[in-house]
Amino acid sequence: MLIAIDHGNYAIKTPNFNFVSGLSEHTVKPPMTEEVLEYEGRFWTLSGKRFSYMRDKTQDDHYFILSLFAIAKELEAAGRYAPMEQIELAVGLPPEHYGILKEKFARYFKRDGIIRFVYKDHPYAITIGRVMVFPQAYAAVVPNSNLVLKTPRMFVVDVGGYTTDVLLLCEGKPDLQFCRSLESGIITMNNEIIRKVNALHDLLIEDVHITSVLQGKETILPDEVKKTIFDATGQHAKNILNQLRELQVDLRSNPAVFIGGGSILLRPFFENSPLVAKAVFVESANANAQGYEMLGRAMLRTSAAQR
Repeated sequence: MLIAIDHGNYAIKTPNFNFVSGLSEHTVKPPMTEEVLEYEGRFWTLSGKRFSYMRDKTQDDHYFILSLFAIAKELEAAGRYAPMEQIELAVGLPPEHYGILKEKFARYFKRDGIIRFVYKDHPYAITIGRVMVFPQAYAAVVPNSNLVLKTPRMFVVDVGGYTTDVLLLCEGKPDLQFCRSLESGIITMNNEIIRKVNALHDLLIEDVHITSVLQGKETILPDEVKKTIFDATGQHAKNILNQLRELQVDLRSNPAVFIGGGSILLRPFFENSPLVAKAVFVESANANAQGYEMLGRAMLRTSAAQR
């Protein structure tokens, strides 16, 4: 079974699921919790508190455990409970890190032998066969290729958890000689907003408060706090566009495709900016995972045909 996973700094995404990139470890099985994963004698539950930013996610087993949650969710959704399941993984990296970390990222997931774990009291036994690594941003536009194939020159801007990645597409094909990664994602923005709200209003807020305000959800936050959040978000969006211009990415003369959960949050600010002439927004936060799945299937078909 092919399973695609987008390992975001803020959230893990598969084609069908989305959950925060955070874990809690337990020495004994926690009570009153259904979604528990047991692996190598330790118990894990998902946490609403994300891990700190990691440029190289292979430093410890946390993202492998998160991947087991993602695999289990997809297997459960597909009704796959075979005694042994071979998994082909399709994953990705930011374009600027792709060449450097591609092989290391693939080795991180390619564990030898049978991987046994228990999820929701159901035992799983899997092997991980092929691990295919693709560039983020490009993958997200694959399901929407009609948007880019006829455009001579277009930038894909992926506002993610910690980074904003930009990739140049020429006639729909990625130019990996021009890809940049800015440390100006939503985590960076939220940290600044949290600091500012605490300094100006003596109030402690978290990521979920900021997201709720920007999405127009009901909160009990005072209006002046909401204004601070909106003002700081607008400034962050402006800073991203100014940083892109410094990298010779002028969105007044080149169309853009904005992707990623961060782009969805910042969409009103980008759309109303004089620095953006023409933009398309991919609304699905799962777009990279959906693209990895399509690219992975195409690669597996090509390999089968060549045998």
